[in-house]
Amino acid sequence: MARILIFLFIAIALAAAGWGTIVYVNKKEDKKPPISADSGSTAGKSKLNEKRLKDLANKRAASANFSTFDPENSYEDGEVVVVDPPKDFASLAQGLGFTVIESVSLGDLGITVVRLQVPSGQTVRSARRTLLGRFPGLIVDANHQFDPSQSRRRRGPDTGSAADQLRKRRTSSSDSRARAAIGWKNIPLTCGRGVRLGMIDSGVDLKHPALIGQNIEFRSFHNRNRKQGPSSHGTAVAAILVGKPGVKGWGGLLPGAELKAANMFEFNKIGKKVGNVIALLKGLNWMAKQKVHVVNLSIAGTNNRAVNKAFKAARKKGLVMVAAVGNWGRADKPAYPAAYSQVLAVTAVGPYRGIYKKANKGNYIEFAAPGVRLWTAVPGGGKYQSGTSFATPYVTALLGLEIAKGASKNPAELRNILRGSVADLGKPGKDNVFGWGFVEKQPNC
Repeated sequence: MARILIFLFIAIALAAAGWGTIVYVNKKEDKKPPISADSGSTAGKSKLNEKRLKDLANKRAASANFSTFDPENSYEDGEVVVVDPPKDFASLAQGLGFTVIESVSLGDLGITVVRLQVPSGQTVRSARRTLLGRFPGLIVDANHQFDPSQSRRRRGPDTGSAADQLRKRRTSSSDSRARAAIGWKNIPLTCGRGVRLGMIDSGVDLKHPALIGQNIEFRSFHNRNRKQGPSSHGTAVAAILVGKPGVKGWGGLLPGAELKAANMFEFNKIGKKVGNVIALLKGLNWMAKQKVHVVNLSIAGTNNRAVNKAFKAARKKGLVMVAAVGNWGRADKPAYPAAYSQVLAVTAVGPYRGIYKKANKGNYIEFAAPGVRLWTAVPGGGKYQSGTSFATPYVTALLGLEIAKGASKNPAELRNILRGSVADLGKPGKDNVFGWGFVEKQPNC
């Protein structure tokens, strides 16, 4: 028995020593650099890092919190709008209990719009039925609200993401990160001279370093009984379009262009930022009056009957309109005005052309452009922002150049011009995610 116990003791001691040796060896090996197929190859490491950045950037583009905006049920309480009402409409409507808030002659569109307060005790929907019962065929709808098509994630400047690391590599020496994001070369300060762009958006900070001295005229069409809305969104879009090169990367796509900027957003009585049908149509009428080559619409809402009528009128007046497809992450409901046939619809992709997850999907999607974590100008400085809003200016700028040089204003012909220089993404041909694909056309200036 004693011999057996001695044998067991020796065996255990040896095993323990062996285990200790195994652990020690693994600790030493942990200090060695990991073996890679690319070890010793700088080019290989670069390709591997680029691939990792690409994967991370595409994941970032596809990850987002969806908007809570409800387009069909977002409208001004107790208000309806009527387009081109019949003779004596105001007095007849008052006899039904309606109150005329304002009647606006949009002469450059050739239409008249009346805004009404609905009778006490009636909803907007029931009030619409009342008017249609008395005036069959009347163009009447709610005074719907619109959403600026940008990310709702509230965060300050962030330079730690994979997409940002890639941008630093590609745009560190660029005077325009917007141009670098799509692969445009640095262009002369005069690029865009003779082009007259329009945008209907939020306010614009004309004192921002990116916009001081640029050829911008601003008008606000918000309700004068309310405070004008914030300027963050509009400032970003304006700078992407015509920002001054050489100012912290905020240089615009067409720095030499003229910009007519219309604000349609305001704060309502509970402090919420809203933009409605009336302000949009007033802005659209001003665009027609200014005879802009292209109108940029980085907004999204429902299919409003009054807006539909006005956009058809705008097309007849020769306006070319480009709109964001919206950031609701929906495929069941199209966003307007992008889904109107006379409007060109733009979605957003990341730096490696992965789709922005918040972007809406549908058969109205036509073209894709950069719109994920773009470096944008905002009041007080700059920050990275995402949204189909920021992709739309790329198509606006390209069409502005083409039209200023004599291209047809027919939407079908303009689509063909862009289709001639796209990179097909997703399913072959036109699809509901990327449309015809990523716009690769270079500016002709």
